[in-house]
Amino acid sequence: MIKSPTEKLKLNIIDHTALITLDNPGANTWDLENLQGLYELVEQLNADRSIYALVITGAGEKFFSAGADLKLFNSGDKVAALDMAKAFGKAFEALSDFRGVTIAAINGFAMGGGLEVALACDIRIAENHAQLALPEAKVGLLPAAGGTQRLSWLVGEGWAKRMILCGERITAGQAEKIGLIEEVVAMGSAKDSAFVLAAKVAEQSPIAVSYCKQLIHHARNTSINAALPEERERFLDLFDTDDQQEGVSAFLEKRKPQWKNA
Repeated sequence: MIKSPTEKLKLNIIDHTALITLDNPGANTWDLENLQGLYELVEQLNADRSIYALVITGAGEKFFSAGADLKLFNSGDKVAALDMAKAFGKAFEALSDFRGVTIAAINGFAMGGGLEVALACDIRIAENHAQLALPEAKVGLLPAAGGTQRLSWLVGEGWAKRMILCGERITAGQAEKIGLIEEVVAMGSAKDSAFVLAAKVAEQSPIAVSYCKQLIHHARNTSINAALPEERERFLDLFDTDDQQEGVSAFLEKRKPQWKNA
């Protein structure tokens, strides 16, 4: 049985979807405890082949997450800063590499590391009152949990520079227009909307989804000429799985497939 290693992260598993709720009053900030906890949770969920999707949200109605607890940086201790930077990287890279589909249900302010955890997810849904920003430069810092890289990839260099270099905070509506989020929903409904998407994920072959996700991510790091041969290799690899035969058979027999993730 999968259990959260920290009270600051609540875990619920519903059908094939894991729900992680960041619960660290009062602004759902990140610290060493819940960053390590997130890493450990993702590792456990990766090992459970019955989990196809992961939804992450914040407790309460105001904050998805306000990012790092700045009290941790007040001393100017470089060793402590490095420990935090490594913890952020370890946790959010594990989340980004999760074999299933990850969905951020942004239910309020997503600032700094709070936005960066959403950027590490595959899909972002935000409630209409949410606001998003990477304001680290305002306090003499910079986004060190993937923000400079993932934001640029999603929205382009211009908007990434506006948000990071100018400290511009944007609304959920603006975020949807620039491609930072995929959907704006009513207040209080981000989690439910994320579960609707997660249910769609569960209708697909989990192995095929995992391969597709890896290939999409490769587009960030490799040339198309290098990625295209791997796309064909992965396509053939699926023919070694039970799910490939089940998927085709179910379609031809006009029934719902029963995935084994094997």
